[in-house]
Amino acid sequence: MTKPSAATDLPLLQARAVHKSFGQVEVLKGIDLTMRQGQVVSLIGASGSGKTTFLRCVNLLEEHDGGEILLDGDPIGYRMINGRRRRLSETMVSAQRARIGMVFQQFNLFPHLTAADNVMLGLTKVLGKPKAEARDITAHWLGRVGLAERAGHYPYQLSGGQQQRVAIARAVAMQPRLLLFDEVTSALDPELVAEVLGVIQALAESGMTMLLVSHEMLFVRDVSHHVVFLDQGRVAQEGRPSEVFDNPQNDRLRSFLGRFHGIFGGVGAKS
Repeated sequence: MTKPSAATDLPLLQARAVHKSFGQVEVLKGIDLTMRQGQVVSLIGASGSGKTTFLRCVNLLEEHDGGEILLDGDPIGYRMINGRRRRLSETMVSAQRARIGMVFQQFNLFPHLTAADNVMLGLTKVLGKPKAEARDITAHWLGRVGLAERAGHYPYQLSGGQQQRVAIARAVAMQPRLLLFDEVTSALDPELVAEVLGVIQALAESGMTMLLVSHEMLFVRDVSHHVVFLDQGRVAQEGRPSEVFDNPQNDRLRSFLGRFHGIFGGVGAKS
């Protein structure tokens, strides 16, 4: 794969000391992360390390308890007013969420709608686009993900990989500033994984800004500009893929990479 070049140094996403707890369990313990427009950043780590929770906080599906997350310099979900943290109105939150696309582990397609109608729904209902324009946008993106001939098919008539590609088309069609991927291949049979990763690779090469959570380590290495290893709710190591995969400085990272059958040159063995 040819890794895309980052488009600009302007910060698009900034997370500062983000905390999140569920009851007495602190899941995020002060996450810092900065992304530039056109970058692909991947979060890696063991299950329970906080990767998905962080994505859900970025997309306002979960409320972070402390710190702040900014998109294009605009605080997401909250404002500081007279020194106190205040949640934005639902109208403002919805407007912010529309700027961030997310593709989930499960496809979350509406079973009673065709592939095309699934993609069109947000364009007409959320963005208010005329149906003719929405149809054109839908046809473009279904074509981009290789499903032009499946536009009239219902989810039950599509393979898992095809359904996930519809979900990707639905997210990208909304023209988000940032696209989040949460383990989008984890529910797929192994032979269908490559077709979905190919779509994500093509989006990366087109300059889409993406934040990925994935256990597809070779893909992460090839597609990412920056890799962040989370361990127990903290950033344990981050850097360029070559730094993270070839020179792990953290014992937990070394152990984590060692699970992948030695594909990173035996980094699982403690040096």
